[in-house]
Amino acid sequence: MEWFEALLLGLIQGLTEFLPVSSSGHLEIGKEILGIETTDDLLFTTMVHAATVLSTIVVFRKQIWDLLKGFFCGLKGLKVVSGENGGKRLECNDQTDYLLKIVVSMIPVMVVGLFFKDQVESLFGSIHVVGFALVATALLLFFSDYASRPGRKSVFPENTYRNGISYWQAFSVGLGQAFAVIPGLSRSGTTISTGLICGVRREVMAQFSFLMVLVPILGETFLEVVGGEFGASSVGALPLAIGFVSAFLSGLFACKVMIELVKKAKLSWFALYCLIAAVCIFIFA
Repeated sequence: MEWFEALLLGLIQGLTEFLPVSSSGHLEIGKEILGIETTDDLLFTTMVHAATVLSTIVVFRKQIWDLLKGFFCGLKGLKVVSGENGGKRLECNDQTDYLLKIVVSMIPVMVVGLFFKDQVESLFGSIHVVGFALVATALLLFFSDYASRPGRKSVFPENTYRNGISYWQAFSVGLGQAFAVIPGLSRSGTTISTGLICGVRREVMAQFSFLMVLVPILGETFLEVVGGEFGASSVGALPLAIGFVSAFLSGLFACKVMIELVKKAKLSWFALYCLIAAVCIFIFA
């Protein structure tokens, strides 16, 4: 991989990671156009994903600090109390409650990573898999826009949950994230759409969707390092560094833009883009 190819792929990753159009799918499209072999560059894919995680940490640094500070300060106040129905429940502060819901949302993707890693990796490199997954992303975005439009009565009860999201909603969003390991199925699009369909407000999902991915991707990067993937990679150190920096800088921009888009804009515009991209794949690939 040449340095300019790494620069371009890093830009693609950074710009599309936060937009609901599938960064992994666009990376596969970019590799197909540039003629880059995809069998030996899983390390590069992991590195640019880690770069966008770092940009997420920078954008949400205040919220992350407040959550961690509140969690550690609230450890002394943790206790099990009797619930309304005679059962037991954990009494904790808002920050601990929010972090526990993020942990719950990570369970499905951890199961996929532990038991289905080889099956998932086999999907990378197939441009037609990306095409079908982009169609699925488009349909999900269209439906979530319809389900969350103002004035429409939701099938779910009014959302009065603590921190704006319940544990079952967090787990449902986590299931969406687990399916989004398929290249072409947008992670942000799937998680945000799943949350909106389940009755979570847009402003809540704009933050929760980006924070829930931090630990899984950082954990994957750590396992790549421990497993010696750096030494086995065919991608040189310079392209890796250039791809990382370009993904990080473009990710900073895209993350801030997407937060505002989720709160205000229609996701159906992104759905239309995904459909057009899928049609182009089926015609020209």
